[in-house]
Amino acid sequence: MPITVTIYLFPDVEVLDFAGPYEVFTTASRVFKRRNPGADEPFRAVTAAKTQAIVRARAGLSVVPDFSFQSCPATDLLIVPGGVVDNEVNDEQVIEWVRGSSREATITASVCTGAFILARAGLLRNRAATTHWEDIADLRAQFSDVQVRAGVRWVDEGDIVTSAGIAAGIDMSLHLVSRVAGADLAAATARQMDVPYSGA
Repeated sequence: MPITVTIYLFPDVEVLDFAGPYEVFTTASRVFKRRNPGADEPFRAVTAAKTQAIVRARAGLSVVPDFSFQSCPATDLLIVPGGVVDNEVNDEQVIEWVRGSSREATITASVCTGAFILARAGLLRNRAATTHWEDIADLRAQFSDVQVRAGVRWVDEGDIVTSAGIAAGIDMSLHLVSRVAGADLAAATARQMDVPYSGA
């Protein structure tokens, strides 16, 4: 502890895709520390981008990344959000960073169209995965080696986890909290955030 959760940022990233997971992991740490005074927080959530310059997310929100690719610390849990990912899918520097970070991480996860970045990096080959309902057909067409699943909130393949669109990233992140730190903390985190939680 703490487990370093690194969330990738890029131009036109979907805001809730990265902010939802960030909120889940930081809230989980806050709830845990409230219950365990003096204990170390279970998660350390940070953001990373190609550079530390301001990133303009989808709809114009400006975000300052914590780290650049070069300065980013080792990650335990990598989260690749979605948004407008056309440039990222075709950016070899991004793909190499995701691929390399995934090798050092215990879990690599995507939200929404972030699955296209994972697929381009070869991380979804011969695995089941999901994405936003609107992009299911494109993921199937572009990456025939991915077993694309529709109608699910997330798909857990062990070291690779993918979620459906936008708000599904919150559900997936609560699932990851449960996997890593226990179902009780995940349920308490969901209650603190006032979001539905099935415990699945």
